[in-house]
Amino acid sequence: MLGHAARQPQTPEEAVLERVPNPNPGARYCVRFTVPEFTSLCPMTGQPDFAHLVIDYVPRDWLVESKSLKLYLTSFRNHGAFHEACTVGIAQRLVAELQPEWLRIGGYWYPRGGIPIDVFFQTAEPPGGVWIPPQDVPGYRGRG
Repeated sequence: MLGHAARQPQTPEEAVLERVPNPNPGARYCVRFTVPEFTSLCPMTGQPDFAHLVIDYVPRDWLVESKSLKLYLTSFRNHGAFHEACTVGIAQRLVAELQPEWLRIGGYWYPRGGIPIDVFFQTAEPPGGVWIPPQDVPGYRGRG
């Protein structure tokens, strides 16, 4: 998709995640994507849900192509799923496509009904010898 016009996928299942060869296959490093305006729909009410996602991974042979990731993530705008299904499903899809050494996702969901829901997933313990900074997304505090 890189360098070409791309149609916005209507569902996450329809979205294509492209991968590119890791240009540094001998180096161990962390890649981070921060998605401060992720949107999906509540499957019960159809109301919009909003989250700040942070995706970290240590690649092996593949990197996710960022335009395809953006299109994949925006395909959730009209997709009804609970916070847990969105967050863990994104991680599982990335793991299936990239087969990284390690991956984690933090889904920091904004409150609905007064209760924020944060969802965290990782494939294993963080690998040693790789700088993996904390996600540092503050918990929801309201106006206080």
